[in-house]
Amino acid sequence: MASAALQDERGSGEALANAAELAALEDAAAHLRRHPGFRAALAAYCRGMSSPARIDWPVYKLFDQIGRYLVCYMLIHNYYAWVRGTGPAPTLTALQKVSGVSERQTAGFVAALKSGRLILTEPSPNDRRVKHLRPAPPMIAEIGRSARLFIAASDALAGRGGARAALLADNHDLLGDVIRRSAAYVLAHGTLIHPFPRVLHFAERDSGYLLLTAVFAARFDGLASSPAAGSLSYRQLARRFQVSAAHIGSLMNEAQREGWFHTDGRGRLAGVAPDFVEEFAQWASWQMVHCTGLIEAALAATGSALVEAGGPGVPADAG
Repeated sequence: MASAALQDERGSGEALANAAELAALEDAAAHLRRHPGFRAALAAYCRGMSSPARIDWPVYKLFDQIGRYLVCYMLIHNYYAWVRGTGPAPTLTALQKVSGVSERQTAGFVAALKSGRLILTEPSPNDRRVKHLRPAPPMIAEIGRSARLFIAASDALAGRGGARAALLADNHDLLGDVIRRSAAYVLAHGTLIHPFPRVLHFAERDSGYLLLTAVFAARFDGLASSPAAGSLSYRQLARRFQVSAAHIGSLMNEAQREGWFHTDGRGRLAGVAPDFVEEFAQWASWQMVHCTGLIEAALAATGSALVEAGGPGVPADAG
């Protein structure tokens, strides 16, 4: 994901990778969507994304609006690009140049992340007055959760098992490099979310993308046997995503007015527009292909024995 501001910098003609790359990505993604296990793999992704965070600090502030997510995403990119010797020192000034939000917003959010110990400040080895911003492992894990879960879904469809996703869960530097590669692609080509306007619409709202994954978890899983298991109750979703029930209600009411999806009034999903199901499935399949390319490139760079041939081709890293 990336902000509309970042997308707008490139203009409509330069916002995405060239047509040949996009055609290759869609071919590989369409192959995944035809797999008989695709909906089950996508349901697992959605359950993972909409599950509660593993740390106590209000981590959903990293996800709940795409601009704030992007600050973290680019901070991780800057740090690992610097570690690899391919980017400038990971300072606040460097982050403000690529964050996609204003300098003031970036500085304020970085201060909040420091207070939550999700960013560590370290002196530059060349000038101790210059402070480097280092992402803490819990922040890398949460910002990389979507990529890790998309890789797990893709690997499940390919019959690879869960070794690569487990490796990413245990190795925050490897996950950080996957994020770096993804951000390098976005900086070079623009985002992959903008062709999916309704997915983007929710990603631009507080906890909107997380709410959307909860809705699609219910859609792809079908009606759960236990009402609590698949509940879309405003109060339960509000507690899970650390926002108000009124905000959840506003998002759900807007979706119903637009004809995108609606609940039955008892916390159960009643229906989703078929074209929205297809939009989300296509978005997810693009991400599966993209993220598979990222992990394969990252593992190849380390010489890992987990690299496997035959995965879907994708422009994984423009950096």
